[in-house]
Amino acid sequence: MADDAGNTFDIVILGGGSGGYACALRAVQLGQSVALIEKGKLGGTCLHTGCIPTKALLHSAEVADATRESEGFGIKATFEGIDMAGVNSYKDGVVDRLYRGLQGLIKSGGITVIEGEGKLVETSADGGGTVEVDGERYTGKNVVLATGSVARTLGLEIGGRVVTSSEALTMTEVPDKVVIIGGSVIGVEFASVWRSFGAEVTIIEGLPTLVPLEDPSLSKQLERAFRKRKIAFKTGVKFDSVKQTDDGVTVTLENGDTIETDLVLVAVGRGPNSEGMGYEEAGVTVDRGWVTTDERLHTNVDGVFAVGDLVPGLQLAHRGFAHGIFVAEEIAGLKPMPVVDSGIPRVTYCDPEIASVGITEPQAKEQFGEDGIETLEYNLGGNGKSQILGTAGSIKLVREKDGPIVGVHMIGARYGEQVGEASLIVNWEAYPDDVAQFIHAHPTQNEALGEAALALAGKPLHSHA
Repeated sequence: MADDAGNTFDIVILGGGSGGYACALRAVQLGQSVALIEKGKLGGTCLHTGCIPTKALLHSAEVADATRESEGFGIKATFEGIDMAGVNSYKDGVVDRLYRGLQGLIKSGGITVIEGEGKLVETSADGGGTVEVDGERYTGKNVVLATGSVARTLGLEIGGRVVTSSEALTMTEVPDKVVIIGGSVIGVEFASVWRSFGAEVTIIEGLPTLVPLEDPSLSKQLERAFRKRKIAFKTGVKFDSVKQTDDGVTVTLENGDTIETDLVLVAVGRGPNSEGMGYEEAGVTVDRGWVTTDERLHTNVDGVFAVGDLVPGLQLAHRGFAHGIFVAEEIAGLKPMPVVDSGIPRVTYCDPEIASVGITEPQAKEQFGEDGIETLEYNLGGNGKSQILGTAGSIKLVREKDGPIVGVHMIGARYGEQVGEASLIVNWEAYPDDVAQFIHAHPTQNEALGEAALALAGKPLHSHA
């Protein structure tokens, strides 16, 4: 509970998304009084307009593909079309159930939830600061900034036939043709959904490859898979203009090419949600919108922390969770281990899925030198479960020469579910022999990780040395 002043707490958290609510839940477990301020719905972008609804759409897309392809598995089924009302009902049902569960957690935790738009109005020389909501002030001995991110738009006016991922999640019909500006995570996931729903899709990516932050081997395999799925993409070229009419949209590229389409999705990533929050005015250092912190997530102001997408680095909900838990424990004096971005698992949920943790081959060469690394690619053609599922792909291991595995990079159906072991391998600095000695169940997708480690350890079983 707050102290006698009523509006003073051990921790005031501005933002109830992944980082904010995780911090609140852990803090109350540690005996702290917490005020959690949120202008929208608890759960933030991830739960309501990000991770959860997009993955629900992707599952609907998977069911559509499975129905179309059922005859190949000896099942007679008829695909009649996409019912977007039904798809949205399913998606919204998933979100609603998780939202109710989160509300219950927050309520049972004894967290004071304040609904409204908050602004940091002052910081204290003794640490912490004050957040104002609708004229009411809430003071924290510690303040946690957790206001997340917003979609970048590259200056394009959003509306009508030009949308971001937020608007794309509420569409009531499948467009015939879509141009997606941006070929990283959000772009390729929506490309995968809309292609499965029957749309013609073209991705425009300014960098040389799709998913340019992933290992080059994954980018090449995803591009190969997308060509097979008839998802068009143009890489190494930027758009010049987007002009919409009542009938459609014309996208003009830098090279003068034009594309006529029904819809444009702007999917060029997300930026920090810090504008108008009062951070700089209260003395918090902000760099191009990002709140800068040290490795322990302290800002330049004593007792003021920042977490999640507001902090430069990977924009992932599970990074936000980890940040929130870390800060709660840091405030409580538990001296937790810092969150290191290179050890955070990453998943892109398109078809085929991409899952990775650690550093890529180019990054490893930069760190250890051209001759300072070893790599191994295990093709899923040798994996029994992958053959059953009908998926192609590979697992690539990157290790320091004669040292631990520093990167695991996977592509194939359902490989997001295998990133847990990959994360343990990298974060526990396992050697190939360490992994090879463990028995992996047969036939599973997980088994391919063990096979890759066996091969890298010099004792391949279902692969060539």
